[in-house]
Amino acid sequence: MAQPPVPAPPRNAVAAFLQKAASVPALRVAPSPARLIFAVDATASRQPTWDRACHVQAEMFAATPGRLAVSLAFYRGHGEFMATPFVTDASALAARMSGVECRGGHTQILRLLRHTEAEAARERLHALVFVGDAVEEERDPIWRAAARLGARGVPAFVFQEGDDPGASEVLRGIARHSGGAWAPFDHRSPRALADLLRGAAAYATGGREALARLPGAAALLAQLQGPGR
Repeated sequence: MAQPPVPAPPRNAVAAFLQKAASVPALRVAPSPARLIFAVDATASRQPTWDRACHVQAEMFAATPGRLAVSLAFYRGHGEFMATPFVTDASALAARMSGVECRGGHTQILRLLRHTEAEAARERLHALVFVGDAVEEERDPIWRAAARLGARGVPAFVFQEGDDPGASEVLRGIARHSGGAWAPFDHRSPRALADLLRGAAAYATGGREALARLPGAAALLAQLQGPGR
Protein backbone atom coordinates (compact mmCIF):
# COMPACT_ATOMS: atom_id res chain seq x y z
CA MET A 1 0.00 0.00 0.00
CA ALA A 2 1.36 3.39 -0.94
CA GLN A 3 2.38 5.63 1.92
CA PRO A 4 0.59 8.98 2.29
CA PRO A 5 2.55 11.91 0.88
CA VAL A 6 5.07 13.49 3.24
CA PRO A 7 4.55 17.22 3.83
CA ALA A 8 7.06 19.43 2.08
CA PRO A 9 9.93 20.71 4.26
CA PRO A 10 9.36 24.17 5.71
CA ARG A 11 10.82 27.04 3.72
CA ASN A 12 12.88 28.34 6.60
CA ALA A 13 14.45 25.26 8.16
CA VAL A 14 16.11 27.09 11.02
CA ALA A 15 12.98 29.06 11.93
CA ALA A 16 10.88 25.90 11.79
CA PHE A 17 13.31 24.09 14.07
CA LEU A 18 13.38 26.91 16.60
CA GLN A 19 9.61 27.01 16.67
CA LYS A 20 9.41 23.28 17.32
CA ALA A 21 12.23 23.31 19.85
CA ALA A 22 10.46 25.92 21.93
CA SER A 23 7.50 23.55 22.33
CA VAL A 24 9.65 20.69 23.67
CA PRO A 25 9.20 20.20 27.44
CA ALA A 26 11.83 22.26 29.22
CA LEU A 27 14.89 20.54 30.60
CA ARG A 28 16.34 21.30 34.00
CA VAL A 29 19.77 22.88 33.79
CA ALA A 30 22.31 20.52 35.33
CA PRO A 31 25.02 21.82 37.69
CA SER A 32 27.55 19.86 35.64
CA PRO A 33 27.76 20.08 31.82
CA ALA A 34 24.66 18.80 30.04
CA ARG A 35 25.36 15.60 28.12
CA LEU A 36 24.47 15.43 24.43
CA ILE A 37 25.09 12.70 21.84
CA PHE A 38 26.04 14.09 18.42
CA ALA A 39 25.41 11.36 15.85
CA VAL A 40 26.26 11.51 12.14
CA ASP A 41 25.59 9.02 9.36
CA ALA A 42 29.06 8.09 8.05
CA THR A 43 28.09 5.80 5.18
CA ALA A 44 29.31 5.98 1.57
CA SER A 45 28.60 9.39 0.03
CA ARG A 46 28.36 11.19 3.36
CA GLN A 47 31.96 12.46 3.42
CA PRO A 48 31.14 16.05 2.35
CA THR A 49 28.50 16.30 5.08
CA TRP A 50 30.83 14.71 7.61
CA ASP A 51 33.50 17.29 6.77
CA ARG A 52 30.94 20.08 7.09
CA ALA A 53 29.74 18.72 10.43
CA CYS A 54 33.34 18.55 11.63
CA HIS A 55 33.76 22.20 10.69
CA VAL A 56 30.58 23.51 12.32
CA GLN A 57 30.32 21.30 15.43
CA ALA A 58 32.07 24.06 17.36
CA GLU A 59 28.81 26.02 17.12
CA MET A 60 27.32 23.74 19.79
CA PHE A 61 30.02 24.66 22.27
CA ALA A 62 29.93 28.33 21.28
CA ALA A 63 26.22 28.46 22.08
CA THR A 64 26.73 26.84 25.50
CA PRO A 65 30.14 27.89 26.88
CA GLY A 66 31.28 25.54 29.63
CA ARG A 67 27.90 23.82 29.86
CA LEU A 68 28.00 21.00 27.33
CA ALA A 69 29.64 17.57 27.10
CA VAL A 70 29.34 15.83 23.73
CA SER A 71 29.85 12.23 22.66
CA LEU A 72 30.33 11.61 18.95
CA ALA A 73 28.49 8.57 17.58
CA PHE A 74 28.49 7.27 14.02
CA TYR A 75 27.84 4.20 11.92
CA ARG A 76 29.39 3.11 8.65
CA GLY A 77 30.55 0.08 6.68
CA HIS A 78 29.27 -3.39 7.50
CA GLY A 79 27.83 -3.10 10.97
CA GLU A 80 30.47 -0.71 12.31
CA PHE A 81 29.17 1.55 15.09
CA MET A 82 31.30 3.73 17.32
CA ALA A 83 30.74 6.22 20.13
CA THR A 84 33.42 8.31 21.80
CA PRO A 85 33.71 9.40 25.43
CA PHE A 86 32.10 12.73 26.28
CA VAL A 87 34.27 15.79 25.64
CA THR A 88 33.73 19.37 26.69
CA ASP A 89 35.44 21.42 23.98
CA ALA A 90 35.25 21.76 20.24
CA SER A 91 38.90 21.02 19.53
CA ALA A 92 38.72 17.62 21.23
CA LEU A 93 35.61 16.69 19.26
CA ALA A 94 37.11 17.95 15.99
CA ALA A 95 40.23 15.85 16.61
CA ARG A 96 38.11 12.74 16.95
CA MET A 97 36.07 13.57 13.85
CA SER A 98 39.02 14.46 11.62
CA GLY A 99 40.34 10.92 11.42
CA VAL A 100 37.05 9.33 10.36
CA GLU A 101 36.40 8.33 6.75
CA CYS A 102 32.94 7.44 5.50
CA ARG A 103 32.42 3.89 4.23
CA GLY A 104 29.66 2.19 2.28
CA GLY A 105 27.03 0.37 4.27
CA HIS A 106 23.46 0.45 5.52
CA THR A 107 21.95 2.80 8.05
CA GLN A 108 21.98 1.75 11.70
CA ILE A 109 19.55 4.23 13.19
CA LEU A 110 17.88 1.70 15.47
CA ARG A 111 21.27 0.74 16.88
CA LEU A 112 22.01 4.43 17.48
CA LEU A 113 18.74 4.93 19.35
CA ARG A 114 19.36 1.86 21.50
CA HIS A 115 22.83 3.12 22.31
CA THR A 116 21.34 6.47 23.28
CA GLU A 117 18.79 4.74 25.50
CA ALA A 118 21.54 2.74 27.23
CA GLU A 119 23.59 5.88 27.77
CA ALA A 120 20.57 7.64 29.26
CA ALA A 121 20.05 4.70 31.64
CA ARG A 122 23.63 5.08 32.92
CA GLU A 123 23.54 8.82 33.51
CA ARG A 124 21.29 11.77 32.74
CA LEU A 125 21.32 12.53 29.00
CA HIS A 126 19.88 15.83 27.81
CA ALA A 127 19.51 15.37 24.05
CA LEU A 128 20.38 13.42 20.92
CA VAL A 129 21.34 15.29 17.76
CA PHE A 130 21.30 13.19 14.58
CA VAL A 131 22.46 14.27 11.11
CA GLY A 132 21.58 11.98 8.20
CA ASP A 133 19.87 11.66 4.86
CA ALA A 134 18.58 8.09 4.51
CA VAL A 135 16.69 5.34 6.30
CA GLU A 136 17.08 1.70 5.23
CA GLU A 137 15.39 0.08 8.21
CA GLU A 138 11.87 -0.72 9.34
CA ARG A 139 9.98 2.27 10.62
CA ASP A 140 8.11 0.88 13.62
CA PRO A 141 11.06 -0.43 15.70
CA ILE A 142 12.77 2.92 15.19
CA TRP A 143 9.73 4.83 16.34
CA ARG A 144 9.29 2.59 19.39
CA ALA A 145 12.91 3.22 20.37
CA ALA A 146 12.38 6.96 19.89
CA ALA A 147 9.31 6.81 22.14
CA ARG A 148 11.40 5.17 24.86
CA LEU A 149 13.84 8.06 24.62
CA GLY A 150 10.94 10.46 25.00
CA ALA A 151 9.82 8.60 28.11
CA ARG A 152 13.29 9.15 29.54
CA GLY A 153 13.18 12.85 28.72
CA VAL A 154 15.74 12.65 25.91
CA PRO A 155 14.50 14.62 22.88
CA ALA A 156 16.00 13.79 19.49
CA PHE A 157 16.82 16.75 17.26
CA VAL A 158 16.97 15.30 13.76
CA PHE A 159 18.57 17.26 10.92
CA GLN A 160 17.98 15.77 7.49
CA GLU A 161 20.10 16.53 4.47
CA GLY A 162 18.13 16.41 1.23
CA ASP A 163 14.45 15.74 0.71
CA ASP A 164 13.99 11.97 0.37
CA PRO A 165 10.30 11.55 1.29
CA GLY A 166 10.67 8.06 2.74
CA ALA A 167 13.49 9.18 4.99
CA SER A 168 11.57 12.31 5.94
CA GLU A 169 8.63 10.27 7.22
CA VAL A 170 10.80 8.15 9.50
CA LEU A 171 13.11 10.93 10.65
CA ARG A 172 10.25 13.26 11.45
CA GLY A 173 8.69 10.39 13.39
CA ILE A 174 11.84 10.02 15.50
CA ALA A 175 11.61 13.66 16.48
CA ARG A 176 7.88 13.44 17.14
CA HIS A 177 7.97 10.26 19.24
CA SER A 178 10.92 11.43 21.32
CA GLY A 179 9.48 14.89 21.91
CA GLY A 180 12.21 16.55 19.85
CA ALA A 181 12.35 18.44 16.56
CA TRP A 182 13.18 17.83 12.88
CA ALA A 183 14.54 20.20 10.26
CA PRO A 184 15.97 19.82 6.73
CA PHE A 185 19.12 21.40 5.35
CA ASP A 186 21.22 21.11 2.19
CA HIS A 187 24.60 22.12 0.78
CA ARG A 188 23.11 25.31 -0.65
CA SER A 189 22.61 26.61 2.89
CA PRO A 190 26.09 26.44 4.42
CA ARG A 191 25.04 28.16 7.65
CA ALA A 192 21.87 26.15 8.17
CA LEU A 193 23.50 23.15 9.85
CA ALA A 194 25.63 25.38 12.07
CA ASP A 195 22.57 27.33 13.21
CA LEU A 196 20.59 24.16 13.83
CA LEU A 197 23.38 22.71 15.98
CA ARG A 198 23.56 25.94 17.97
CA GLY A 199 19.83 25.83 18.55
CA ALA A 200 19.84 22.20 19.67
CA ALA A 201 22.72 22.71 22.08
CA ALA A 202 21.27 25.91 23.50
CA TYR A 203 17.90 24.34 24.09
CA ALA A 204 19.40 21.18 25.59
CA THR A 205 21.22 23.22 28.22
CA GLY A 206 18.83 26.10 28.85
CA GLY A 207 15.47 25.77 27.10
CA ARG A 208 13.65 28.85 25.78
CA GLU A 209 15.77 31.29 27.73
CA ALA A 210 18.92 30.03 26.03
CA LEU A 211 17.26 30.05 22.62
CA ALA A 212 16.20 33.65 23.14
CA ARG A 213 19.84 34.67 23.44
CA LEU A 214 20.67 33.35 19.97
CA PRO A 215 20.70 35.89 17.11
CA GLY A 216 17.40 35.86 15.25
CA ALA A 217 15.51 33.75 17.78
CA ALA A 218 13.84 36.48 19.84
CA ALA A 219 11.24 37.41 17.22
CA LEU A 220 10.24 33.78 16.82
CA LEU A 221 9.97 33.20 20.56
CA ALA A 222 7.68 36.21 20.92
CA GLN A 223 5.15 34.53 18.63
CA LEU A 224 5.15 31.11 20.29
CA GLN A 225 2.33 29.74 22.42
CA GLY A 226 2.48 27.44 25.42
CA PRO A 227 4.40 27.40 28.69
CA GLY A 228 8.01 28.46 28.73
CA ARG A 229 10.92 27.72 31.01
